[in-house]
Amino acid sequence: MRELELAIAWRYLRSRRGSRLLSLISVIAIGGVLVGVSALIVIMGVMNGLQRDLREKILVGSPDLRVLPYGSDMRMPSWADLLTRVQQSPGVVEAAPFVQTQGLVRNLGGYMVGTQVVGIVPSGQPGDKVTTIREHAILGDFTFKRDSVALPGAVLGKLLASKLNAFPGDTVVLLGAAGLDMNASTGALVPRADSVVVSGVFETGMYEYDDAYLYLSLEAAQRFAGYGTDVTGIEVRARDRWNAPVVADSLRTLLESSVRTMDWQEQNRSLFQALKLEKLGMGVILLLIVVVAAFNIVSTLTMVVADKTREIGILRAMGMPAPSIRRIFLYQGTVVGAVGTLGGLVLGLVVALLLEKYRLIALDPSVYFIDHLPVAIQPFDVVMIVVASIAIAALATLYPAKQAAELYPVEAIRHE
Repeated sequence: MRELELAIAWRYLRSRRGSRLLSLISVIAIGGVLVGVSALIVIMGVMNGLQRDLREKILVGSPDLRVLPYGSDMRMPSWADLLTRVQQSPGVVEAAPFVQTQGLVRNLGGYMVGTQVVGIVPSGQPGDKVTTIREHAILGDFTFKRDSVALPGAVLGKLLASKLNAFPGDTVVLLGAAGLDMNASTGALVPRADSVVVSGVFETGMYEYDDAYLYLSLEAAQRFAGYGTDVTGIEVRARDRWNAPVVADSLRTLLESSVRTMDWQEQNRSLFQALKLEKLGMGVILLLIVVVAAFNIVSTLTMVVADKTREIGILRAMGMPAPSIRRIFLYQGTVVGAVGTLGGLVLGLVVALLLEKYRLIALDPSVYFIDHLPVAIQPFDVVMIVVASIAIAALATLYPAKQAAELYPVEAIRHE
């Protein structure tokens, strides 16, 4: 009986004139499911890719977690003992002090832009692996060394260096608020000015870093910020990046109330929460395409029931039970859903692969932080999409299958 049910279901899927090709309405129903599934796979991959790329690019210059002081002055005195305690904490791989402040940078031609001035330990010293920013130097390096020059070295982002037309060997002037002097004649405040020599250029691919960040050695940044021997805080690299919140909690307990900790997820919580919400919203919206395709399956099977009413009546009169009639249409709808889902799966994966491999869609990095549309396919998302699509298609068959099974043989045979 099962083979007979499958044979009849396949016959109803085919066109009328004995062709083995699927009927037009079956093709349309399959196409609806295919489009919905492929769109879901591509969009979910894009959202995952955005999260992955933004996370990786943000963490190029941002550590897994930071130990910061309380207060608005953002200065941490007597940090050496604290650094030792942090380095000895479980889950911590590396830790180093840092200084971060804002300022203006001007080239010798007078062009001036705002910049984030960050002081870090030079390459080759303990703590230089706390972030990967030092691996992104494209000119020079992060040793901040200058040949036969007494001025401190600075490493600029690629876009910042291009705007200033300042490259290794060129001198730029940093203007900051530390140690402001007052002009005796006008009473105006005169900002502090420090000359530095460009010793390197870096490129991360993230617009914010490349366009606005300038790195100095820790000592030079302390002097520019007017911190003396103080620092802004301590950068920490955890053994497992995803375990950073646990490490932050343990450090908060170990160091008591003198400092606070902030992991990378907390620092960028609003951004990643927005991406998660957008992924959920896009998933629900695109799932409606599959739901619309399910209504198409309902209409398709309902039309088949109306068209095959006499044949169904004859089958019932010949002794085929109602459950078998119901299964015929369940098989038919399931085949439509499964074929559409499989086609959508293949099409979605191919499109996602092409988008990621060839970077077909370029983005404005000043708006999106990245220069192309990234795609990252996660197996869990694909499995959920496939299961949801087949489940929706199967549910869509229940009403027309029930309608066909409840036909009375005599009335069905007399139907015109």
